[in-house]
Amino acid sequence: MTPAQDPFYIVKEEIQESIDKLQATLHQWEETPSNTGEWVHLSKELVASCESIEWQVDELDKTIAVAARDPAWYGLDERELEKRKRWTKTAHSQVDAIRKTIEVGREKSNLISSCRNGVRQELMHLPNDIATQTGRSNPYQDNDEFISSESDRQMLLIRQQDEELDELSASVQRIGGVGLTIHEELIGQEKILEDLSMEMETTSNRLDFVQKRVAMVMKKAGAKGQFMMIAFLLVLSIILFVLVFFT
Repeated sequence: MTPAQDPFYIVKEEIQESIDKLQATLHQWEETPSNTGEWVHLSKELVASCESIEWQVDELDKTIAVAARDPAWYGLDERELEKRKRWTKTAHSQVDAIRKTIEVGREKSNLISSCRNGVRQELMHLPNDIATQTGRSNPYQDNDEFISSESDRQMLLIRQQDEELDELSASVQRIGGVGLTIHEELIGQEKILEDLSMEMETTSNRLDFVQKRVAMVMKKAGAKGQFMMIAFLLVLSIILFVLVFFT
């Protein structure tokens, strides 16, 4: 089986495309400011993509484990199996590295957000008599109103993105369930094919044995015996024909 026809390489190519797309999204995420709704959306998209790719690579590992039980049946050797295992290990490492990068970025964002909240709380506790002493409006109050409005807008955007990601997660879970069902069905079909192969081999051995015995009997019987056997079989065929079609 050529690589173009091998299901492993077809799935491998699809997963590699997903990893390349994931790395491109990571680059976009790194260039996006962490205090924006787009950054939050990209963060959740990266996490969902990592989970999806990890599930696909895990399924590929399971197929490799099945093939490793009987490599000859699948037309594989130890070198090819080791090559496939190395690729799935590399894919896992790439996804893990991206996941750790996201976690570090989130920790930094949370730290910055905590610092901003602390500053905001300090501003809220400043005495209001500063404005009365200067005879002007308090600039910290205007700033607080702006921060509150911006925070509400960001929370609404994050809530909408959470709903979209929940729908995406449900779709991924359904696809995963279908994939597991297909995998179990393939294992069942494989077992049926193995049983059928063993039965065919057993039947072939029995047929060879019968042919050898018939040849031995014909040889011992000689020409006269063969003629009598042919005549007997011919008469038997006629009798069976009459019984089937005229009774």
